[in-house]
Amino acid sequence: MAGGPTEAAKGVYSVWALPPEDVRDRLKRLMGALRSEFGGPKFEPHITVVGAISLGPDDARRRFRSACAALSPYPVRVSAVSRSTFFYQCVFLLIDPSPEVVATSARSCGHFGYENTTPYMPHLSLLYGDLTEEEKERARQRAEALDKEILSLSFEVSAVALYKTDTEDKSLESWEQVELCHLSDDK
Repeated sequence: MAGGPTEAAKGVYSVWALPPEDVRDRLKRLMGALRSEFGGPKFEPHITVVGAISLGPDDARRRFRSACAALSPYPVRVSAVSRSTFFYQCVFLLIDPSPEVVATSARSCGHFGYENTTPYMPHLSLLYGDLTEEEKERARQRAEALDKEILSLSFEVSAVALYKTDTEDKSLESWEQVELCHLSDDK
């Protein structure tokens, strides 16, 4: 029912592209090693497809299902290990902005009515945190040393997930997967 109690409680949602299980396990090992050395919260390896947007839960699910119906599996390739000034982009794998990667985000953002305020920069975060520039650079170099083949990493994204992601919660304890969608070529 529109305007009912379930719709009144808006939350912050994001859509994540998930790596396949073998890649996820590899990334979790790398992320765990970086966390043990540099600190930071634990989170699932993902590529953000739609950034944080405030929606009611039913609306978020409806938009997510609509977006999923329009998506197909797509290839992803790592192009660099990088760092940024943002907590949520402390140290990350820069993803090649191929036409498939960019189109997946654009199509999904359209279903969510989400407008990027900056150009889409596909990335897979390895470490969240408020580190000094020197610490970030050490962590970036450490990532390359811990997984020497990381720059040749390619994989297919065949699943996306709707996550509840309160960006004010830097512990990430409130973050949770709401729904999972396995992408199909049958469009």
